Amino acid sequence: MTTTTSPRTAEVTRKTAETNITVKVNLDGTGVAQLSTGIGFFDHMLDQIARHGLIDLSIQAQGDLHIDGHHTVEDVGITLGQAVHLAVGDKKGIRRYGHAYVPLDEALSRVVIDFSGRPGLVMNVPFKSGMIGSFDSQLAHEFFQGFVNHAFVTLHIDNLKGENAHHQAETVFKAFARALRAALELDPRSAGTIPSTKGSL
Repeated sequence: MTTTTSPRTAEVTRKTAETNITVKVNLDGTGVAQLSTGIGFFDHMLDQIARHGLIDLSIQAQGDLHIDGHHTVEDVGITLGQAVHLAVGDKKGIRRYGHAYVPLDEALSRVVIDFSGRPGLVMNVPFKSGMIGSFDSQLAHEFFQGFVNHAFVTLHIDNLKGENAHHQAETVFKAFARALRAALELDPRSAGTIPSTKGSL
């Protein structure tokens, strides 16, 4: 694992018997993405995180897709969480909280995030289909669970409306990206201070 402070970047490699994943992030990027997970729709969703979060994101993943996508999706969430945690550092000067509503045609989702230092996920997304292309919609939860556990954030995800599973997922990932961007933004009014009365996060 490596990290630097300016710009806020990190690189993490995680290798298990099931997956081999390398994630590079630049939290102060422009949304450039290089993605290869072997699951086309998942790459499309990760691209939303980069583009709408203005995070430069490189994810190279090899997993046991001959079984299914579970290990790959979950482990990408874990590794991305680790990389974001490293890149954000001591959290001095960040806004800490972020939220976003994103629509796509009939679908609407809301995501709220807190860089609290306490992992927690509340996710209410009643997907209308079990599969979106080759992506099992249940794995969205596994991705976000892996992320929150290792980024140490509290995350609330609600799909408020939606009839098309592709639209539901896309609004969730775009709203997550926008909320992430807002929370990680540096606040010039609180430069150099921890956004907590406890003095640490």
